[in-house]
Amino acid sequence: MIWPKFKDWIDERYDIAELKRLAKSKLIPQHRYDFLYYTGGITLFLFILQFITGMLLAFYYIPHIDFAYESIIDIVTKINIGWFFRSLHHWGAQLCIVFVFIHLFGTLLTKSYRRPRELLWVTGFVLLVISIFFGLSGYLMLWDERAFAAVRVATGGAGALPFVGSFIKIFLRGGTDVTGDTLTRFYAFHVAILPLVSMLLIGLHLLFVQYHGMSIPVSLEGKDHKEEPFFPNVFYKDMMIWLVVLGIVMTLAILLPPEIGKKANALAAPPEGIKPEWYFLFLLETLKLFPGSIFGFNGETIAIVCVSMGIFFFFLIPFLDRKSNRGERSPIFTVIGVIYLLYFITMTLVGFLS
Repeated sequence: MIWPKFKDWIDERYDIAELKRLAKSKLIPQHRYDFLYYTGGITLFLFILQFITGMLLAFYYIPHIDFAYESIIDIVTKINIGWFFRSLHHWGAQLCIVFVFIHLFGTLLTKSYRRPRELLWVTGFVLLVISIFFGLSGYLMLWDERAFAAVRVATGGAGALPFVGSFIKIFLRGGTDVTGDTLTRFYAFHVAILPLVSMLLIGLHLLFVQYHGMSIPVSLEGKDHKEEPFFPNVFYKDMMIWLVVLGIVMTLAILLPPEIGKKANALAAPPEGIKPEWYFLFLLETLKLFPGSIFGFNGETIAIVCVSMGIFFFFLIPFLDRKSNRGERSPIFTVIGVIYLLYFITMTLVGFLS
């Protein structure tokens, strides 16, 4: 009896029927690459999961170098099922970054960035950068020796950029070295600045998707192809996929809870064999390819500049691929996209196995 009354109360105030008609009128193309559409929905679901679990953890976390590590231990050992929510947050973050990469590379290889969808690519690319910074800033909050050393290396690498490197390093660290100021700054980024920016970008991204509609492969443009309504067909598929993803995250959280190392000590040497998170491994392995000095110039600086130029070119692909913007095939940029994907996967695997 409660639900019919609530439904009538809503119907009196809002035109739900019009919203249903709008959802049913939205058609989704069907083709052999349409599974990539669902990667965007999975990413959205994982972002929501991160916000929820992050808010729960924030009730008990203390962002101070004297208490941060201990507060994590308390969450895991003393708070009722605190270990589960911390593990859920960890694995949600890992899978979120995985699906952002899958969604971005899927967009790249299917040329879904072509005109007039360039801003979809821009917002998606920036969301990838934010996701990685989410991971890095959340990583430091453990304040264990592995996280401390990894953040010191990551921010130090940013400092190798010519002209702006020193400013970026000091801005991120809140000083010349990784200290309590760095922890406070990263905490502010993680719980306030990045969530606000990401919510705005996700809203913009979804708005652009609604405005432009779903992209189709170049080979299908101007040809007849099947379509299905978003509601209820695709909507229910999204819900089922989200339930499966939730089951996977929960299984990983229960069976593989993340470890906590020793408390960070700024005066101690970094532990042997330390590696950054998986999404930084390609960068680490790239730096290893460069010698310490090249024609008298610092090899690390040259490596960072080369990687930065490669990332910047990756960002500009929608504006450089003129053939796709005219609705034509562009095999050169397909090859470029495959090279980027293979390089990222190969270097990441090499980093895992080395």
